[in-house]
Amino acid sequence: MLSIIGLLTIFIIVALLISGRITPIVGLVIVPIFGAFFAGFNFKEIGEFFNSGIESVISVVIMFIFAILFFGVMQDAGVFNPLINTMIKISRGNVVAVAMSTVVIAAIAQLDGSGASTFLITIPALLPLYKRLKMNPYLLLLLVGISASIVNMVPWGGPLGRAAAVLGVDVTELWRPLIKIQIVGILLLITFAFILGLREKRIIAKKVASGAFDDDVDEIEEVEQKVDSDGSLLLRPKMLWINVIIAVSVVGLLVWGKVPTGFIFMVGFSVALPLNYRSVNEQMDRIKAHAPNALLMAAIILAAGSFLGILNGANMLDSIATDLVKVLPALIVPYLHIIIGLFGVPFDLLLSTDAYYFALLPIVEQVVSGFGVPSVSIAYALIVGNIIGTFVSPFSPALWLALGLAGLEMGKHIRYSFLIMWGFSIVLFLITMAMGVITF
Repeated sequence: MLSIIGLLTIFIIVALLISGRITPIVGLVIVPIFGAFFAGFNFKEIGEFFNSGIESVISVVIMFIFAILFFGVMQDAGVFNPLINTMIKISRGNVVAVAMSTVVIAAIAQLDGSGASTFLITIPALLPLYKRLKMNPYLLLLLVGISASIVNMVPWGGPLGRAAAVLGVDVTELWRPLIKIQIVGILLLITFAFILGLREKRIIAKKVASGAFDDDVDEIEEVEQKVDSDGSLLLRPKMLWINVIIAVSVVGLLVWGKVPTGFIFMVGFSVALPLNYRSVNEQMDRIKAHAPNALLMAAIILAAGSFLGILNGANMLDSIATDLVKVLPALIVPYLHIIIGLFGVPFDLLLSTDAYYFALLPIVEQVVSGFGVPSVSIAYALIVGNIIGTFVSPFSPALWLALGLAGLEMGKHIRYSFLIMWGFSIVLFLITMAMGVITF
């Protein structure tokens, strides 16, 4: 009975998330409460489950709030602009170089962990260049999407925070083994962009030869980078090196792992904000600008803590795992995380990020960990297998923003990018297994 109630609870949450009828916060909070009532638990017991769940995610919540505020200030001040503008200038007029530079520019832009800001930075900067060179704008979206997805394995990105909340582990500890995967992934993507750039060059040449459009690809006008609607008013070029030192110090402390993640970002933000924006009004404006993203992510993680606390406290997940082992073929169960990881990108077309990590991951972890597979390895399989598909999913709000900015269509983007993203994801997944990060 617990298994049935637990599965119904998860199914209803997933269905509601897919339908878009309610926000993740409402679904993750309300539905498990009704499930617990039907399972025979009272208000007091459910309250205890809630407290346990919130305690397991509070450190992740603190980290998210201040990480998003910190990197938001870094972006506002223009810390990454010189490198981005240099990459644009270097790649001018060369189709292959533009494709490869797109990967680097998107990776830099994604350092704040926000897909929306990445698209707001990269598409206005690079789309005129792609159009002038007659390059396919869907290639721009593909390369930016994959690059941003790889970088989004950082602790302040959504997927790792969700996975850490589910497992009840420190998000920085979860991230550290993935650093080498991110490096390999970006290098692999640059190589892949070189190949796609050559293909694009041949396509353009054929179209020019057939008279589809004139061969006017010569001098490329300077493409100006715009950070946001405030333009140069937010930039702090005189503070560039101080900001770089602050950013490098924060990342270095994260890698070192001896200081709590939330504390690092809290201090980093408290130092960077008054250094760049002296008046209280300017500081409050920067906080207000980035607070919505920070608070939304924090609220979702807290709601997930409540959801997981209730399902764990009521022993629903344990019951589902036990019964699932009885139903599935014995040969498949120990490798369930590998199978789901390999099909992670298609899952992005069926499940939202919240549904994938808060509904699917807990069940897989409960089932496979019973066979001696470490919980973190199970999480890595689902993260690496799924994360590349983030920006080919219709459940990604940032992707809709990107499509709007570029004037593109979701259906055409999925047709152009889906198989390429899935293939890249499988290759990166196999590399991750070969490097021993994913085990079975």
